[in-house]
Amino acid sequence: MIAYFDNSATTKPCEAAVAAMTAALTECWGNPSSLHRLGVEAHRKLEAARLSVAKALGAEPDRVFFTSGGTEADNWAVFSAAQKLGKRGKHIITTQIEHHAILHPMHELEARGFEVTYLAPEADGTVTAEALRAALRPDTILVSVMMVNNEVGSVMPISSMAKLTHRLAPNALFHTDAVQGFLKVPFRASTLEADLISVSSHKVHGPKGAGALWVRKGLSLPPYLHGGGQESGQRSGTEAVPNLLGFGAACEAALPALRTDLAREAALRDRLRAGLQAIDGVVLNGAQAAPHVVSFGIPGVRSQGLINCLQDQDVFVSAGSACAKGHRSHVLEAMGLSPAVIDDSVRASLSRFTTEAEVDALLRAVREAVKRLT
Repeated sequence: MIAYFDNSATTKPCEAAVAAMTAALTECWGNPSSLHRLGVEAHRKLEAARLSVAKALGAEPDRVFFTSGGTEADNWAVFSAAQKLGKRGKHIITTQIEHHAILHPMHELEARGFEVTYLAPEADGTVTAEALRAALRPDTILVSVMMVNNEVGSVMPISSMAKLTHRLAPNALFHTDAVQGFLKVPFRASTLEADLISVSSHKVHGPKGAGALWVRKGLSLPPYLHGGGQESGQRSGTEAVPNLLGFGAACEAALPALRTDLAREAALRDRLRAGLQAIDGVVLNGAQAAPHVVSFGIPGVRSQGLINCLQDQDVFVSAGSACAKGHRSHVLEAMGLSPAVIDDSVRASLSRFTTEAEVDALLRAVREAVKRLT
């Protein structure tokens, strides 16, 4: 048995997603902008996928714009918001623990003359509404705060933060990177109070290469990609129909049992946490409030050594974010953890398909690692 615990990096595509992609590649491969029957059918299926994603988001389908993934959605939100509102102010707020798809665009905007405030997290990796309140200014034009941290599972008070932003900085837009929160932490775009929400397919058992940016009704952003005018003129380029149909199918498959699956996933997270705490020498990191992320380490055992030891037992975890390969975790650094703790830490991330047997296999493998490596 393979015990896979790297679901925050990517999930296994579900059967419904694979079937939808296969059909798109073999039966419905027309260009959705073409006006003949094959194109019209591809367009119809594309819009059905948009509706499925919109239902999962709790949103209007015409406000869901497809992208190549969460990174593009994040970049689009940040750069287009700055372009739209840059004449009203130059101040932007984000956090120190964002994904690099947010942090790197922020650094680019700083080079263009914008001022960016990076909110520090609490010791458990949570960024508070109070920290945001203290940073908001009349010239703030954008706030971007992730919904769930991908390394330690802290959950941010997004709705409260968005309301606070709109009250104290009425010219500002509020964006949340919900890549790790989508279909993990229940929310509805229509009531979250955010202006912009980024999501990704391959974190929810869909294929890689698909995502979406939800844009609040009445808000118009400058187009991110220019060309043939696809996605209502907002994001040009022939749509990746197989990937997007897989995304829609994954969302549709997740919804019927979502509440039950999330409760079961949270119970497995708690089982894993309790099991790890019972092992002498294991230390847990962060809030781990989301149902799918557990960060831990064995003091004195480097993360790569632990990963290799677990891998030898067909158990797969990661050393923090897959997008920060080879670099010390900026999230754990921002939380104030020592370099030694950071270098010893790994992340186990679950999905709705994770089983109790897999959790027990991970615990056995960690106990074996403690014997071998300490």
